[in-house]
Amino acid sequence: MLLQTSILALAAVAQAVPHYIFGHIASTKDWEVVRMTANHYSNGPVQDVTSEAIRCFQDKPGGGGSTSTYKAKAGGTISWTANPAIYHPGALSAYMAKAPAGQTASSFDGAGAVWFKVYQDMPTSSGGSMTWPSMNKATVDFKIPQCLEDGDYLFRIEHVALHSAAKENGAQFYISCAQLSVSGGSAVKKPTDLVAFPGAYKSTDPGLMLNIYSNGGKAYTPAGPAVFKC
Repeated sequence: MLLQTSILALAAVAQAVPHYIFGHIASTKDWEVVRMTANHYSNGPVQDVTSEAIRCFQDKPGGGGSTSTYKAKAGGTISWTANPAIYHPGALSAYMAKAPAGQTASSFDGAGAVWFKVYQDMPTSSGGSMTWPSMNKATVDFKIPQCLEDGDYLFRIEHVALHSAAKENGAQFYISCAQLSVSGGSAVKKPTDLVAFPGAYKSTDPGLMLNIYSNGGKAYTPAGPAVFKC
């Protein structure tokens, strides 16, 4: 009986290993400036694009509570750490949302059409299958647009694992939101193509429902809006 229990426990651990979290940025600690996610123990994904969890996958709804805010520079780089390294093949993207007047990064819940995409990676294709640049990376970097207004922002990282995406709702989303206070921006251009989470995606979007191992040589079409550029 003890042996059987041990085998089941090891199997459960093995199944959990491919899953991952994005718990911290730069030199901070886990959940210091990143809002604690509901998968902070399980490492499991979000799969329902219509749920509020698709926004920041927060353990507790609403704002950031006691989460600190990271001082960042427009034009600078934000480095996110995956724990463990990104195991599944799939698309990596990043979004930002500016806290409205009267709110801070900590109080802002990110609701509404306020999110703009600042990064989207693309795969290479060979023999009908896709290879992704984020695969097996433990650290991924993103640039904060130089042309933004100064102020408080949420920065949302999203890795959508596509290994099981041949069927609807098979895509797995690994998401976190960091709280930033951005300074040094030129404020010469306002973000466009603002979207809401939930709302930005449909489960049948071609970037979320596809067979990445046999796609017939089709180019990948990312879910969501185009990347905002200064």
